[in-house]
Amino acid sequence: MGSGSSKPQGSQYVFAADSPVSFSPSVVDSLQNSPETDSTRSRNLELQIQQRVTAELERIREQEAQRLAQYTESLTPSSPDSSNDSSSSDPSLTEKISSALTPSSSQTKSRSNDSVSKEVAELRNKLERRKKLEQTDPALEKAKEGLVQCLRVNDRRPLDCWEQVEAFKAEVAKLEQKFVDRALR
Repeated sequence: MGSGSSKPQGSQYVFAADSPVSFSPSVVDSLQNSPETDSTRSRNLELQIQQRVTAELERIREQEAQRLAQYTESLTPSSPDSSNDSSSSDPSLTEKISSALTPSSSQTKSRSNDSVSKEVAELRNKLERRKKLEQTDPALEKAKEGLVQCLRVNDRRPLDCWEQVEAFKAEVAKLEQKFVDRALR
């Protein structure tokens, strides 16, 4: 009992060809003398594919940049007065968009210390103008601290903290309701 397997041994099927398979000596010699292996062939193929994709992406970028230039030329007024009114230090919309589309063409321009410091100051002003995160409700903080304290004390028995969990859920529900009320106004 148990000494033999309960499943019958699967018999291997060997395909026997009716005619013998043979390769010409030149094919055998070329395969044996070839320095390429399957991995090198696949690596070369992958490199070729990557090169094609890169070339195609570059071609598409150039086409899109040309289209963008055509559209912006057709949309911008061609009067000479409008070109004199714009300040030379601020980049135009066309330059901003084209610099975003073309990789590293705008990166080659050297920037002075003054221009970098102006840009940093502008970014700081933008950050200050953004709405700051509100302070959390003190009742929520108290419920959170109570829950954390209980979970630390009852490390192996977290189900004993059900009262603190319910208090925390109630505080979160209050905040959610306040948020919904503000959003619907």
